[in-house]
Amino acid sequence: MAPHWFSALASIGMAIGPPLVYVDQTTSIIKKKDSTGFSRDVCAVLLLANITRCFFWLGERFELALLVQSLLMVLCQLALLYICVLYRPRLSPENFGVSSRPLGFWQWTTYSQHIEFLAGYIVLLTILVLIFGRSDVFVWLLGFFSLGLESTLPLPQFISNYNQKSLYGFRMSTLIGWVGGDSFKTVYFFAKGSPLQFKICAIFQLSVDIAIVVQRLIYGNAPPPAALTEEDELEQALALAEE
Repeated sequence: MAPHWFSALASIGMAIGPPLVYVDQTTSIIKKKDSTGFSRDVCAVLLLANITRCFFWLGERFELALLVQSLLMVLCQLALLYICVLYRPRLSPENFGVSSRPLGFWQWTTYSQHIEFLAGYIVLLTILVLIFGRSDVFVWLLGFFSLGLESTLPLPQFISNYNQKSLYGFRMSTLIGWVGGDSFKTVYFFAKGSPLQFKICAIFQLSVDIAIVVQRLIYGNAPPPAALTEEDELEQALALAEE
């Protein structure tokens, strides 16, 4: 009986644990009314990866707990994305109508633009699954894309930390949740005999988590001086524009 109950608890933990990691981050942004330090690209990675994983489940019926996790994560990230757009940093590119990305990808000014893109992505996946859904190769590639994309989740935050030389604005609770959650799910995937894509990508993701822990030890979480200087310059520019 013990193994059965342990397996059930592990499955419940896998389903609800990862989405809960972002509750404290969301609360912090709302309190500060500022999403500085948290990369909105994290939402992009999680939304695209988990939407794709739902379609992967149609061809590879992996554990139900992982499907429930994806559905909950999509809802969680839609809420977090809304808050990040609402309280985006004053120095964000979209505030100036400037972006170095093609078509300003994921730096759009409104929440509805993000939703329109995600709706189009779902339609595209639906068409592809209807055409190629019976192909084992397509299903395998879909799963590898989904899990591979999710494994890059910490990379935008890693790059943001490197650029700021600080983890200011990035909650320690989120980092602990990443390391603990990814360690747990790596063990879970091997114990449950999940598809190979889950195992490989979980190991990679955990490695990047550990790299961010090293950043935390090196940089700390004090406000980055460069950002403060840029804010002063921005205020001066806005003052001149109003004259």
